[in-house]
Amino acid sequence: MSNPRGEFRSRLGFILAAAGSAVGLGNIWGFPTQAASNGGAAFLITYLMLAFVLAYPALMAELLIGRHTHQNMVTALESLPESGPLRSLGRFTGIGGLVTASLILSFYAIVAGWMLGFAASYPLKAMGVTHTAEWLITFDLPRNALLMLVFMGLTIAVVLGGVEDGIERWSRRLMPLLIATLIALSAYVLTLEGALAGLKAYLLPDFSKLLSRGLLIDALGSAFFSLSLGVGTMLIYGSYLSDKENIPRVGAQVALVDIGIAVLAGFLILPAMYVADARGVAIFNSSGGLLSEDTLIFTVLPALFETMGSIGVTLATAFFVLMSIAALTSSISMLEVPVAYLIERHGLTRHHATFLTGACIAAFSSLIVLNFGSLFGWVITVSTRYGQPLLGILICIFAGWVWRRDALLKELKKNDPDAASGLFWRIWPFYVKWLCPVIIGIIVFQSIV
Repeated sequence: MSNPRGEFRSRLGFILAAAGSAVGLGNIWGFPTQAASNGGAAFLITYLMLAFVLAYPALMAELLIGRHTHQNMVTALESLPESGPLRSLGRFTGIGGLVTASLILSFYAIVAGWMLGFAASYPLKAMGVTHTAEWLITFDLPRNALLMLVFMGLTIAVVLGGVEDGIERWSRRLMPLLIATLIALSAYVLTLEGALAGLKAYLLPDFSKLLSRGLLIDALGSAFFSLSLGVGTMLIYGSYLSDKENIPRVGAQVALVDIGIAVLAGFLILPAMYVADARGVAIFNSSGGLLSEDTLIFTVLPALFETMGSIGVTLATAFFVLMSIAALTSSISMLEVPVAYLIERHGLTRHHATFLTGACIAAFSSLIVLNFGSLFGWVITVSTRYGQPLLGILICIFAGWVWRRDALLKELKKNDPDAASGLFWRIWPFYVKWLCPVIIGIIVFQSIV
Protein backbone atom coordinates (compact mmCIF):
# COMPACT_ATOMS: atom_id res chain seq x y z
CA MET A 1 0.00 0.00 0.00
CA SER A 2 1.44 3.38 -0.99
CA ASN A 3 1.99 6.25 1.38
CA PRO A 4 -0.99 8.66 1.11
CA ARG A 5 1.38 11.65 0.80
CA GLY A 6 3.30 9.89 -1.95
CA GLU A 7 6.34 7.61 -1.96
CA PHE A 8 8.86 6.58 -4.60
CA ARG A 9 7.98 3.12 -5.86
CA SER A 10 11.59 2.01 -6.29
CA ARG A 11 15.15 2.87 -5.38
CA LEU A 12 15.97 3.49 -9.06
CA GLY A 13 13.07 5.92 -9.35
CA PHE A 14 14.33 7.86 -6.34
CA ILE A 15 17.96 7.90 -7.55
CA LEU A 16 16.95 9.15 -11.00
CA ALA A 17 14.61 11.79 -9.54
CA ALA A 18 17.15 13.01 -6.96
CA ALA A 19 19.99 12.99 -9.48
CA GLY A 20 17.71 14.79 -11.94
CA SER A 21 17.08 17.46 -9.32
CA ALA A 22 20.81 17.89 -8.83
CA VAL A 23 21.74 17.74 -12.53
CA GLY A 24 20.94 21.13 -13.95
CA LEU A 25 22.21 23.67 -16.42
CA GLY A 26 25.18 24.51 -14.19
CA ASN A 27 26.46 20.93 -14.28
CA ILE A 28 26.48 20.86 -18.06
CA TRP A 29 27.61 24.35 -19.03
CA GLY A 30 29.34 25.64 -15.87
CA PHE A 31 31.41 22.78 -14.51
CA PRO A 32 33.47 22.02 -17.67
CA THR A 33 34.49 25.63 -18.25
CA GLN A 34 35.39 26.09 -14.57
CA ALA A 35 37.58 23.02 -14.83
CA ALA A 36 39.32 24.33 -17.96
CA SER A 37 39.90 27.73 -16.35
CA ASN A 38 41.27 26.28 -13.10
CA GLY A 39 43.96 23.84 -14.05
CA GLY A 40 42.03 21.09 -15.85
CA ALA A 41 42.44 17.80 -14.01
CA ALA A 42 43.83 19.67 -10.98
CA PHE A 43 40.37 21.22 -10.57
CA LEU A 44 38.69 17.91 -11.37
CA ILE A 45 40.61 16.08 -8.63
CA THR A 46 39.92 18.84 -6.09
CA TYR A 47 36.24 18.90 -7.01
CA LEU A 48 35.85 15.13 -6.65
CA MET A 49 37.50 15.20 -3.23
CA LEU A 50 35.40 18.10 -1.98
CA ALA A 51 32.22 16.58 -3.38
CA PHE A 52 32.52 13.73 -0.90
CA VAL A 53 34.02 15.79 1.93
CA LEU A 54 31.37 18.53 1.74
CA ALA A 55 28.53 17.82 -0.67
CA TYR A 56 27.80 14.22 0.29
CA PRO A 57 27.55 14.91 4.06
CA ALA A 58 25.29 17.92 3.40
CA LEU A 59 23.18 15.82 1.04
CA MET A 60 22.82 13.17 3.75
CA ALA A 61 21.65 15.81 6.23
CA GLU A 62 18.72 16.72 3.97
CA LEU A 63 17.85 13.14 3.04
CA LEU A 64 17.95 11.90 6.64
CA ILE A 65 15.83 14.74 8.01
CA GLY A 66 13.33 14.27 5.19
CA ARG A 67 13.06 10.49 5.58
CA HIS A 68 12.88 10.74 9.41
CA THR A 69 9.98 13.22 9.42
CA HIS A 70 8.19 12.34 6.15
CA GLN A 71 7.10 15.98 6.07
CA ASN A 72 7.56 19.17 4.05
CA MET A 73 10.58 21.34 4.77
CA VAL A 74 8.89 23.70 7.26
CA THR A 75 7.25 20.98 9.35
CA ALA A 76 10.35 18.76 9.18
CA LEU A 77 12.77 21.34 10.58
CA GLU A 78 10.19 22.62 13.06
CA SER A 79 9.66 19.12 14.49
CA LEU A 80 13.32 18.32 15.25
CA PRO A 81 13.98 20.70 18.18
CA GLU A 82 12.43 20.28 21.62
CA SER A 83 12.58 23.96 22.63
CA GLY A 84 10.38 26.83 21.43
CA PRO A 85 13.10 29.18 20.09
CA LEU A 86 14.70 26.42 18.03
CA ARG A 87 11.30 25.40 16.69
CA SER A 88 10.85 28.99 15.51
CA LEU A 89 14.27 28.87 13.87
CA GLY A 90 13.27 25.64 12.15
CA ARG A 91 10.08 27.24 10.87
CA PHE A 92 12.03 30.30 9.67
CA THR A 93 14.63 28.09 7.92
CA GLY A 94 11.91 26.04 6.23
CA ILE A 95 10.08 29.11 4.97
CA GLY A 96 13.42 30.50 3.78
CA GLY A 97 13.89 27.30 1.78
CA LEU A 98 10.46 27.67 0.16
CA VAL A 99 11.16 31.27 -0.81
CA THR A 100 14.67 30.54 -2.09
CA ALA A 101 13.53 27.55 -4.17
CA SER A 102 10.79 29.72 -5.67
CA LEU A 103 13.25 32.55 -6.44
CA ILE A 104 15.67 30.16 -8.12
CA LEU A 105 12.87 28.68 -10.22
CA SER A 106 11.69 32.17 -11.22
CA PHE A 107 14.95 32.99 -13.05
CA TYR A 108 15.70 29.37 -13.97
CA ALA A 109 12.44 29.19 -15.94
CA ILE A 110 13.55 32.15 -18.05
CA VAL A 111 16.91 30.58 -18.96
CA ALA A 112 15.27 27.18 -19.52
CA GLY A 113 12.79 28.87 -21.85
CA TRP A 114 15.70 30.09 -23.95
CA MET A 115 16.87 26.47 -24.21
CA LEU A 116 13.44 25.44 -25.49
CA GLY A 117 13.54 28.27 -28.00
CA PHE A 118 16.91 27.24 -29.40
CA ALA A 119 15.85 23.56 -29.48
CA ALA A 120 12.78 24.42 -31.59
CA SER A 121 14.49 26.98 -33.84
CA TYR A 122 16.82 24.60 -35.67
CA PRO A 123 14.22 22.15 -37.05
CA LEU A 124 11.90 25.09 -37.86
CA LYS A 125 14.67 26.79 -39.81
CA ALA A 126 15.41 23.54 -41.65
CA MET A 127 11.72 23.37 -42.63
CA GLY A 128 11.86 26.92 -44.01
CA VAL A 129 10.01 28.65 -41.15
CA THR A 130 12.84 31.13 -40.92
CA HIS A 131 11.05 34.10 -39.36
CA THR A 132 9.75 32.09 -36.39
CA ALA A 133 13.08 30.32 -35.99
CA GLU A 134 14.93 33.65 -35.78
CA TRP A 135 12.35 35.05 -33.35
CA LEU A 136 12.85 32.07 -31.01
CA ILE A 137 16.57 32.82 -30.59
CA THR A 138 16.34 36.62 -30.45
CA PHE A 139 16.41 38.27 -27.03
CA ASP A 140 13.02 39.93 -26.89
CA LEU A 141 10.43 40.62 -24.18
CA PRO A 142 7.46 38.72 -25.75
CA ARG A 143 9.70 35.79 -26.68
CA ASN A 144 11.23 35.62 -23.18
CA ALA A 145 7.81 35.74 -21.54
CA LEU A 146 6.22 33.15 -23.83
CA LEU A 147 9.04 30.62 -23.55
CA MET A 148 9.14 31.04 -19.77
CA LEU A 149 5.41 30.31 -19.60
CA VAL A 150 5.82 27.23 -21.81
CA PHE A 151 8.57 25.89 -19.56
CA MET A 152 6.57 26.61 -16.40
CA GLY A 153 3.63 24.80 -18.01
CA LEU A 154 5.79 21.71 -18.54
CA THR A 155 7.01 21.85 -14.94
CA ILE A 156 3.48 22.22 -13.58
CA ALA A 157 2.26 19.32 -15.74
CA VAL A 158 4.82 16.94 -14.23
CA VAL A 159 4.27 18.04 -10.61
CA LEU A 160 0.49 17.70 -11.02
CA GLY A 161 1.00 13.94 -11.36
CA GLY A 162 2.35 13.67 -7.82
CA VAL A 163 5.33 11.67 -6.63
CA GLU A 164 4.74 8.31 -8.32
CA ASP A 165 2.86 9.28 -11.49
CA GLY A 166 4.55 12.63 -12.04
CA ILE A 167 8.04 13.10 -10.62
CA GLU A 168 9.16 9.46 -10.59
CA ARG A 169 7.54 8.51 -13.91
CA TRP A 170 9.07 11.40 -15.83
CA SER A 171 12.44 11.13 -14.10
CA ARG A 172 12.66 7.49 -15.20
CA ARG A 173 12.02 8.63 -18.77
CA LEU A 174 13.99 11.86 -18.94
CA MET A 175 17.18 10.94 -17.08
CA PRO A 176 18.11 7.94 -19.30
CA LEU A 177 17.37 10.12 -22.34
CA LEU A 178 19.61 12.88 -20.93
CA ILE A 179 22.48 10.47 -20.28
CA ALA A 180 22.16 8.75 -23.66
CA THR A 181 22.07 12.10 -25.50
CA LEU A 182 25.08 13.37 -23.58
CA ILE A 183 27.09 10.24 -24.40
CA ALA A 184 26.08 10.28 -28.07
CA LEU A 185 26.94 13.97 -28.53
CA SER A 186 30.26 13.57 -26.71
CA ALA A 187 31.22 10.56 -28.83
CA TYR A 188 30.54 12.44 -32.08
CA VAL A 189 32.24 15.70 -31.06
CA LEU A 190 35.38 13.81 -30.02
CA THR A 191 35.81 12.69 -33.64
CA LEU A 192 36.10 16.27 -34.91
CA GLU A 193 39.23 18.34 -35.55
CA GLY A 194 40.22 20.38 -32.49
CA ALA A 195 38.53 18.08 -29.97
CA LEU A 196 41.87 16.77 -28.71
CA ALA A 197 42.89 20.28 -27.63
CA GLY A 198 39.68 20.51 -25.61
CA LEU A 199 40.39 17.17 -23.95
CA LYS A 200 43.88 18.37 -23.03
CA ALA A 201 42.46 21.55 -21.48
CA TYR A 202 40.03 19.41 -19.48
CA LEU A 203 42.13 16.44 -18.45
CA LEU A 204 45.76 17.57 -18.27
CA PRO A 205 46.46 18.90 -14.76
CA ASP A 206 48.10 22.25 -14.15
CA PHE A 207 49.34 21.56 -10.63
CA SER A 208 50.60 25.12 -10.25
CA LYS A 209 46.96 26.09 -9.69
CA LEU A 210 46.20 23.24 -7.28
CA LEU A 211 46.52 25.32 -4.12
CA SER A 212 45.39 28.60 -5.60
CA ARG A 213 42.63 30.46 -3.81
CA GLY A 214 40.51 30.69 -6.95
CA LEU A 215 40.62 26.96 -7.66
CA LEU A 216 39.69 25.95 -4.12
CA ILE A 217 36.79 28.41 -3.87
CA ASP A 218 35.43 27.48 -7.31
CA ALA A 219 35.73 23.78 -6.52
CA LEU A 220 34.01 24.29 -3.15
CA GLY A 221 31.17 26.16 -4.79
CA SER A 222 30.79 23.59 -7.57
CA ALA A 223 30.76 20.69 -5.11
CA PHE A 224 28.05 22.31 -2.97
CA PHE A 225 25.81 23.70 -5.68
CA SER A 226 26.07 20.70 -8.00
CA LEU A 227 23.87 18.65 -5.64
CA SER A 228 21.13 21.30 -5.38
CA LEU A 229 21.62 21.62 -1.63
CA GLY A 230 20.20 24.14 0.83
CA VAL A 231 16.72 24.78 -0.59
CA GLY A 232 14.96 21.62 0.55
CA THR A 233 14.69 19.74 -2.75
CA MET A 234 16.67 16.80 -1.37
CA LEU A 235 14.85 17.04 1.95
CA ILE A 236 11.44 16.77 0.31
CA TYR A 237 12.60 13.92 -1.95
CA GLY A 238 13.99 12.16 1.12
CA SER A 239 10.58 12.51 2.76
CA TYR A 240 9.10 10.45 -0.08
CA LEU A 241 11.69 7.67 0.39
CA SER A 242 10.68 4.35 1.92
CA ASP A 243 11.90 3.47 5.43
CA LYS A 244 13.23 0.23 3.93
CA GLU A 245 15.99 2.00 2.00
CA ASN A 246 19.56 2.35 3.27
CA ILE A 247 19.99 6.13 3.22
CA PRO A 248 23.84 6.35 3.21
CA ARG A 249 24.05 3.90 0.31
CA VAL A 250 21.27 5.53 -1.71
CA GLY A 251 22.68 9.00 -1.04
CA ALA A 252 26.09 7.91 -2.31
CA GLN A 253 24.49 6.58 -5.49
CA VAL A 254 22.71 9.91 -6.07
CA ALA A 255 25.97 11.81 -5.55
CA LEU A 256 27.85 9.49 -7.93
CA VAL A 257 25.24 9.88 -10.70
CA ASP A 258 25.21 13.67 -10.36
CA ILE A 259 28.99 14.01 -10.24
CA GLY A 260 29.37 11.51 -13.07
CA ILE A 261 27.09 13.53 -15.34
CA ALA A 262 28.97 16.75 -14.53
CA VAL A 263 32.28 15.08 -15.37
CA LEU A 264 30.81 13.50 -18.52
CA ALA A 265 29.59 16.93 -19.66
CA GLY A 266 33.21 18.01 -19.77
CA PHE A 267 33.80 15.49 -22.57
CA LEU A 268 31.20 17.34 -24.64
CA ILE A 269 31.50 21.04 -23.80
CA LEU A 270 35.29 21.53 -23.78
CA PRO A 271 36.01 19.54 -26.98
CA ALA A 272 33.07 21.31 -28.69
CA MET A 273 34.53 24.70 -27.78
CA TYR A 274 37.92 23.84 -29.18
CA VAL A 275 36.31 22.39 -32.31
CA ALA A 276 34.68 25.80 -32.69
CA ASP A 277 38.08 27.44 -32.23
CA ALA A 278 39.56 25.24 -34.97
CA ARG A 279 36.74 26.40 -37.27
CA GLY A 280 37.45 30.08 -36.65
CA VAL A 281 34.84 30.77 -33.95
CA ALA A 282 36.29 32.88 -31.10
CA ILE A 283 36.22 31.14 -27.71
CA PHE A 284 38.71 33.31 -25.80
CA ASN A 285 38.24 36.82 -24.43
CA SER A 286 40.73 39.67 -24.75
CA SER A 287 42.66 38.53 -21.67
CA GLY A 288 43.10 35.00 -23.03
CA GLY A 289 40.55 33.25 -20.83
CA LEU A 290 37.54 31.28 -21.99
CA LEU A 291 34.41 33.29 -22.67
CA SER A 292 31.68 33.26 -20.03
CA GLU A 293 29.36 30.24 -19.90
CA ASP A 294 26.28 32.01 -21.28
CA THR A 295 28.26 33.40 -24.22
CA LEU A 296 29.64 29.95 -24.97
CA ILE A 297 26.21 28.30 -24.89
CA PHE A 298 24.17 30.92 -26.76
CA THR A 299 26.81 32.33 -29.10
CA VAL A 300 29.83 30.05 -29.58
CA LEU A 301 28.10 26.69 -29.90
CA PRO A 302 25.34 27.97 -32.23
CA ALA A 303 28.10 29.49 -34.38
CA LEU A 304 29.84 26.10 -34.40
CA PHE A 305 26.64 24.31 -35.43
CA GLU A 306 26.20 26.79 -38.29
CA THR A 307 29.56 25.68 -39.74
CA MET A 308 28.51 22.01 -39.82
CA GLY A 309 25.75 22.08 -42.42
CA SER A 310 22.86 19.61 -42.14
CA ILE A 311 24.51 17.55 -39.38
CA GLY A 312 24.75 20.77 -37.38
CA VAL A 313 20.94 21.02 -37.30
CA THR A 314 20.68 17.57 -35.75
CA LEU A 315 23.48 18.22 -33.26
CA ALA A 316 22.13 21.62 -32.26
CA THR A 317 18.61 20.27 -31.74
CA ALA A 318 19.92 17.35 -29.68
CA PHE A 319 22.14 19.62 -27.59
CA PHE A 320 19.42 22.11 -26.67
CA VAL A 321 16.94 19.30 -26.03
CA LEU A 322 19.58 17.91 -23.65
CA MET A 323 19.81 21.28 -21.88
CA SER A 324 16.01 21.54 -21.70
CA ILE A 325 15.75 18.09 -20.09
CA ALA A 326 18.42 19.00 -17.53
CA ALA A 327 16.48 22.16 -16.70
CA LEU A 328 13.14 20.33 -16.38
CA THR A 329 14.41 17.59 -14.07
CA SER A 330 15.68 20.34 -11.74
CA SER A 331 12.65 22.60 -11.96
CA ILE A 332 10.13 19.93 -10.93
CA SER A 333 12.00 19.41 -7.64
CA MET A 334 12.07 23.16 -6.98
CA LEU A 335 8.33 23.47 -7.56
CA GLU A 336 7.62 20.44 -5.37
CA VAL A 337 9.15 22.16 -2.31
CA PRO A 338 6.43 24.86 -1.90
CA VAL A 339 3.72 22.56 -3.31
CA ALA A 340 4.33 19.96 -0.59
CA TYR A 341 4.13 22.71 2.05
CA LEU A 342 0.76 23.98 0.81
CA ILE A 343 -0.66 20.44 0.63
CA GLU A 344 0.46 19.33 4.09
CA ARG A 345 0.37 22.57 6.05
CA HIS A 346 -2.70 24.24 4.57
CA GLY A 347 -4.72 21.30 3.29
CA LEU A 348 -4.79 22.24 -0.40
CA THR A 349 -5.25 19.55 -3.00
CA ARG A 350 -2.23 18.82 -5.21
CA HIS A 351 -3.97 20.43 -8.20
CA HIS A 352 -4.77 23.63 -6.31
CA ALA A 353 -1.34 23.81 -4.67
CA THR A 354 0.52 23.20 -7.94
CA PHE A 355 -1.46 25.71 -9.99
CA LEU A 356 -1.33 28.35 -7.24
CA THR A 357 2.42 28.02 -6.70
CA GLY A 358 3.20 27.72 -10.40
CA ALA A 359 1.09 30.80 -11.19
CA CYS A 360 2.79 32.87 -8.47
CA ILE A 361 6.28 31.90 -9.63
CA ALA A 362 5.33 32.53 -13.28
CA ALA A 363 3.99 35.97 -12.31
CA PHE A 364 7.26 36.84 -10.57
CA SER A 365 9.22 35.50 -13.55
CA SER A 366 7.15 37.81 -15.77
CA LEU A 367 8.13 40.71 -13.51
CA ILE A 368 11.79 39.75 -13.98
CA VAL A 369 11.28 39.61 -17.76
CA LEU A 370 9.75 43.10 -17.71
CA ASN A 371 12.63 44.46 -15.59
CA PHE A 372 15.37 42.16 -16.82
CA GLY A 373 18.32 44.52 -16.43
CA SER A 374 17.63 45.34 -12.78
CA LEU A 375 16.03 42.15 -11.44
CA PHE A 376 17.60 39.14 -13.18
CA GLY A 377 21.08 39.43 -11.70
CA TRP A 378 19.72 40.56 -8.33
CA VAL A 379 17.47 37.49 -7.95
CA ILE A 380 20.35 35.17 -8.89
CA THR A 381 22.65 36.83 -6.35
CA VAL A 382 20.13 36.81 -3.49
CA SER A 383 18.99 33.23 -4.03
CA THR A 384 22.16 31.35 -5.04
CA ARG A 385 25.04 33.38 -3.64
CA TYR A 386 23.52 34.15 -0.25
CA GLY A 387 20.24 32.31 0.35
CA GLN A 388 21.24 28.80 -0.71
CA PRO A 389 24.54 28.50 1.23
CA LEU A 390 23.12 30.17 4.36
CA LEU A 391 20.23 27.72 4.36
CA GLY A 392 22.74 24.91 3.83
CA ILE A 393 24.57 25.98 7.00
CA LEU A 394 21.33 26.03 8.99
CA ILE A 395 20.29 22.56 7.76
CA CYS A 396 23.69 21.17 8.78
CA ILE A 397 23.30 22.80 12.20
CA PHE A 398 19.90 21.15 12.62
CA ALA A 399 21.28 17.76 11.59
CA GLY A 400 24.50 18.03 13.61
CA TRP A 401 23.54 20.05 16.68
CA VAL A 402 19.76 20.11 17.14
CA TRP A 403 18.74 16.58 16.17
CA ARG A 404 19.34 14.24 19.11
CA ARG A 405 21.98 11.63 18.33
CA ASP A 406 19.90 8.76 19.70
CA ALA A 407 17.00 9.71 17.38
CA LEU A 408 19.41 10.02 14.46
CA LEU A 409 20.94 6.62 15.16
CA LYS A 410 17.46 5.10 15.45
CA GLU A 411 16.68 6.46 11.98
CA LEU A 412 19.79 4.82 10.54
CA LYS A 413 18.97 1.53 12.26
CA LYS A 414 15.62 1.25 10.46
CA ASN A 415 17.33 -0.69 7.70
CA ASP A 416 20.81 -1.24 9.16
CA PRO A 417 20.88 -2.81 12.65
CA ASP A 418 24.67 -2.47 12.72
CA ALA A 419 24.68 1.26 11.92
CA ALA A 420 26.31 2.18 15.25
CA SER A 421 29.47 0.28 14.32
CA GLY A 422 29.55 1.39 10.69
CA LEU A 423 31.98 3.82 9.08
CA PHE A 424 29.21 6.30 8.22
CA TRP A 425 28.17 6.74 11.87
CA ARG A 426 31.79 7.17 13.00
CA ILE A 427 32.54 9.91 10.45
CA TRP A 428 29.37 11.66 9.22
CA PRO A 429 28.16 13.28 12.51
CA PHE A 430 31.53 15.02 12.92
CA TYR A 431 31.53 16.21 9.30
CA VAL A 432 28.02 17.62 9.35
CA LYS A 433 28.51 19.18 12.79
CA TRP A 434 31.81 20.92 12.22
CA LEU A 435 33.30 20.74 8.72
CA CYS A 436 30.20 21.37 6.58
CA PRO A 437 29.08 24.61 8.31
CA VAL A 438 32.65 25.94 8.34
CA ILE A 439 33.35 25.15 4.68
CA ILE A 440 29.99 26.48 3.48
CA GLY A 441 30.64 29.56 5.61
CA ILE A 442 33.90 30.08 3.72
CA ILE A 443 31.92 30.05 0.45
CA VAL A 444 29.52 32.68 1.82
CA PHE A 445 32.38 34.83 3.11
CA GLN A 446 34.21 34.69 -0.20
CA SER A 447 31.01 35.60 -2.03
CA ILE A 448 30.55 38.66 0.17
CA VAL A 449 34.20 39.72 -0.01
